[in-house]
Amino acid sequence: MNMTNLMTQLQETAQFIQSKIAVKADTAIILGSGLGNLSTKIETEFEIPYTAIPNFPVSTVEGHKGRLILGTLNGQKVWVLEGRFHFYEGYSPEQVSFPVRVLKLLGVQNLILSNAAGGVNPDYQVGDLMIIKDHISFFTINPLIGKNESALGTRFPDMSEPYAQEFIDKAKIIAAAHQIKVHEGVYVGVTGPTFETRSEYKLIKFVGGDVVGMSTVQENIAAVHCGMRVFAISVVTDLGIREDNNVITHQEVLEAANAAEPKLTLIISDLVKAIA
Repeated sequence: MNMTNLMTQLQETAQFIQSKIAVKADTAIILGSGLGNLSTKIETEFEIPYTAIPNFPVSTVEGHKGRLILGTLNGQKVWVLEGRFHFYEGYSPEQVSFPVRVLKLLGVQNLILSNAAGGVNPDYQVGDLMIIKDHISFFTINPLIGKNESALGTRFPDMSEPYAQEFIDKAKIIAAAHQIKVHEGVYVGVTGPTFETRSEYKLIKFVGGDVVGMSTVQENIAAVHCGMRVFAISVVTDLGIREDNNVITHQEVLEAANAAEPKLTLIISDLVKAIA
């Protein structure tokens, strides 16, 4: 797809959504694997399945419901994407980041990302939460490759603060107030869909990764490119480096995400209000 077509599609999609509901929201939340129940805390004003939105990809992964919601969370208007898209599903990086760019055209300034991730840091346990302070994107495909669309952002975006320090600081205060233990670390983005080999986990640990996952990085890059401020948090759903011969399954990932979700919901709910 060339950039002219991309902008046409983005505008078409944003106009379609605005024709259904004209309410604006400054903040949007993208929910990852097994983290969809946060949407039950939202007073929903509008919802639509991805399948009914022009030009939208359709999530194919278990644990991703595939709905766009607009509603009120903790007194604040928010967009929620219940389910995301991944490169490993066969989508291009442009398609993966398409919803983020649509949100920008809908007026969103702040993006909150959640995900399920594999723990690499030996201090992490299943069910722990990690605020992402930085990421390593070299193991996945940059969504900005190709002709730059200046209507979205600059050719060479600065990535010195991909996750807004102000939001990180607020989230840490919120977590402490609720007595929720949170780590702060580096997320390494990979393509998937295979879970990592033992040698790959060792490499990721060696380059400074605390967790590893198959999402988030491309969304973050697209968001930073178009001027959004981003906060992201991972639920540690499995541990990659252990002495026993552990085998990781997607079902285990979903179960761990579900167990940690109440803590995640508290932090995101309070953060939405704090950044309003």
